[in-house]
Amino acid sequence: MGPKLITARAQRAVLAELRALEPIFHRPQYFASRSALEQLVSPQFWEIGASGRRYSRAYVLKTLAQRAAARAEDPWETSEFHCRALAPEVFLLTYTLRQGQRLTRRATLWQRRARRWRILFHQGTVVEE
Repeated sequence: MGPKLITARAQRAVLAELRALEPIFHRPQYFASRSALEQLVSPQFWEIGASGRRYSRAYVLKTLAQRAAARAEDPWETSEFHCRALAPEVFLLTYTLRQGQRLTRRATLWQRRARRWRILFHQGTVVEE
């Protein structure tokens, strides 16, 4: 039923770089430092959460700061990574994220400028059984 997603050979190095960064909003090493996270998240960033709600950059950064302060366990695993070039230095990365019983499909738009990555957009969608 679903598409067969195969990353083109030309994007495999990009896929490896981005796979090491994701899930960006679930890796404590990224949201422990607000300034480091601000460098990764574009000023124009916005997100559609798994709930369908839209979130601003400011809201996401605030939420991650709260999560870092709480230091709650967030066990997760990722799979099914796929990368597609959309424009020069703009890539769509998709993957599956499992957090306990919750399964979501994720999509992140990444832009590379001067060998640095920035998130432009992110979406999570709950997979219903």
